[in-house]
Amino acid sequence: MLKRFFILCSGVDKDIVESCANGEQNKYAGIGATVFFTAIMAFIASGYALYTVFDNPYMAIGFGIVWGLLIFNLDRFIVSTIKKRDKFSTEFWQATPRIVLAIIIAIVISKPLEIKIFEKEINAVLLKQKNDMALSNKKQVSNFFKTDVDKNKAELDSLKSAIKSKEKEVSNLYTSYITEAEGTAGTKKMGKGPIYKEKRNAYDLSVRQLDSLKNANAKIIAEKEIRAKELQANLDKKVSETQPVIDGFDGLMARINALNKLPFIPSFFIMLLFLAIETAPVIAKLLSPKGEYDFKLEDKEMGIVNMLTQNRYQSELQKKTDAEIYDKVYAEIKEDRELFQYKKKGAMELLKLQADGFVEKQKKSM
Repeated sequence: MLKRFFILCSGVDKDIVESCANGEQNKYAGIGATVFFTAIMAFIASGYALYTVFDNPYMAIGFGIVWGLLIFNLDRFIVSTIKKRDKFSTEFWQATPRIVLAIIIAIVISKPLEIKIFEKEINAVLLKQKNDMALSNKKQVSNFFKTDVDKNKAELDSLKSAIKSKEKEVSNLYTSYITEAEGTAGTKKMGKGPIYKEKRNAYDLSVRQLDSLKNANAKIIAEKEIRAKELQANLDKKVSETQPVIDGFDGLMARINALNKLPFIPSFFIMLLFLAIETAPVIAKLLSPKGEYDFKLEDKEMGIVNMLTQNRYQSELQKKTDAEIYDKVYAEIKEDRELFQYKKKGAMELLKLQADGFVEKQKKSM
């Protein structure tokens, strides 16, 4: 049962191969098995490739089945159309387009499976790329808000700096009038003299100015701090909105590009493996000697060719003979006097009718 199925996969003529020896049947069963398992690998590869794109197992399986059947049909067609000839060079040139097609199919099949085999290494490359993209994205978003953030920060710093400057001034005035009272600075006379009173008045005035400045700036500072939080919240929101796009950067094209960043040799040898598998049926057909099946197929084809050649010759001969017969028949009819008189009578009647019709038309037009 399995042997018959693989023979069916090889694309050979069932009636002819069943009349061949067991060894010949095993040869084509092996070729058919290679075609079948190549289609299975094509199904797995295409299914995984589509799963990485749509993340839908049902769609991936459906497309994988269609793609596997397509590859199966192509391989079966390639193998079945290669016929053994008397010269290897003739067979090779006949198989060259099919080998090129097999190479293309092998590359298409191998790439998704390479992505699966090197999945961990590809994930590492993608993680690094995502991190770089996240940093770059955050930098771009920050640059977008930079003008507003810097302006708000500068205004906030200016308000706080004015308060600190005033506080420093109050502190210096406080030290000045205290040291004047103690006699350690200023006039260096202990006691609360006129100079002390002037410095104390200056300090009191500065304290009132500081309180007024704090009251005036407190509301503005609060607004600026709220504005700073809003700007930071908008920045974080923008970053969080764009982050899913970066997190989703693991599709088929991204993985193929990541695969290309890995060392070339391992990927190349995997592709060679699939290339060997895909071209195996064609190579096996080319290298195998001309067997019983090939002789019987050639004999059957020659019988059809001979029959068609004979039919074509008979058709040409019949056409030539019929032409000669009709030439003689019409030559004899040409000499028949009775037929001539009958034809003449009909022609005369037709000419009279035409003449009468012409006269009637002339009368109507006058």
